Amino acid sequence: MKYFLLAYDRRAGSLLVDDVYQDRSSAMQARFEAEQKFADAPADIEVVVLGAQSRSQLLQTHARYFRSFAELIERGELANV
Repeated sequence: MKYFLLAYDRRAGSLLVDDVYQDRSSAMQARFEAEQKFADAPADIEVVVLGAQSRSQLLQTHARYFRSFAELIERGELANV
């Protein structure tokens, strides 16, 4: 299992941080540091740690972090929004 630290700017639709960790503890420590870094930023910054076997698996389960809004609409991934 790999752990992916992502900081996502919802308003801009872009990743600010995209780091990979081999252990959960390191990923969570980095998450807390990233949350502090973005504490004064607008509320539209989302910081998460996601576990997955591979980046391709993560792209399937959490595409919104990696694709633009237009791409998600085009692919029908926002059909229920």
